[in-house]
Amino acid sequence: MSADDPGKTAACLDKLKEATVQFGLAQIEAGADALTLPDHATGDLVSAGYYDRFLRDIHSEFVQRLPVPLILHICGRTMDRMEYIARTGVAAFHFDSKNDAAESVRVMRNRVALIGNINNPKTLYAQGPPEVREEVFRDLEAGVSLIGPECAIPLRTPIENLKEIPRAVRDWHRKHTASN
Repeated sequence: MSADDPGKTAACLDKLKEATVQFGLAQIEAGADALTLPDHATGDLVSAGYYDRFLRDIHSEFVQRLPVPLILHICGRTMDRMEYIARTGVAAFHFDSKNDAAESVRVMRNRVALIGNINNPKTLYAQGPPEVREEVFRDLEAGVSLIGPECAIPLRTPIENLKEIPRAVRDWHRKHTASN
């Protein structure tokens, strides 16, 4: 429909956004002080042009209408739309390991905090704490603001791998604080 009738696509999205706003307001009323906004605008499903044309303004409107910091999450490779995301006003972007952390930090240029990026299937699920630590350090060196899994964690992920994330973050900060 986005190719055949872009006007109808925009009208549908305009109507559907109200459910997100109302749900967000209900969460805020219940005590939420920040919200994660998941969007299925992955590079596998939505082009950067589509994001710019149909979703960027809606995400900006969510920022205006929901009076708490918004964390936008989009799975998959999203480098092609990060510049657009940086213009929405979201407080943070929770991003996937399919995006290079250093390149993502360069694109965002301190306009939007970056969250996530630790690979779920290859690192957290299938490897061990040393590999998790290595990936955490790489993201911190790149300038990622908040380190965590890229998306939904596989249920059989070893708990030691998850515990390694905050340990590695603490160790990295201790090392870098001591050297300054």
